[in-house]
Amino acid sequence: MKQLESRVLSVGILGLGTVGGGTYRVLTRNAAEITRRSGVQIKVLQVADRNIEHAKANVAADVAVTDDAFAVVSNPAVDVVVELIGGYTLSKELVLKAIANKKHVVTANKALIALHGNEIFAAAQANNVIVAY
Repeated sequence: MKQLESRVLSVGILGLGTVGGGTYRVLTRNAAEITRRSGVQIKVLQVADRNIEHAKANVAADVAVTDDAFAVVSNPAVDVVVELIGGYTLSKELVLKAIANKKHVVTANKALIALHGNEIFAAAQANNVIVAY
């Protein structure tokens, strides 16, 4: 059987607290299995967190770290933005900016979806991207 060449999906994570840090660890620890099952290599390219030192201490040296979440959603190399900062004001702005930049979005933010889901999903449809939660 011919093996398909795997493609790389670059991920940017917003928030490296309990959930964001756990997400990062799961994606990196299970990278080989994810690639084996899906044929897609998941690469965490950039993370944003208010606490730069904490973030740098918890990600690999090849992951770009910033305290500017807008830098992640505007990074042309990021394919998927994982929003894990919570709240619904800044997170809404970041998610809509990511969508406008043609990035898929994954969020664990129930408040954001409850309050602004219609607007977010309409923007995603208009920009031909997926929002998953």
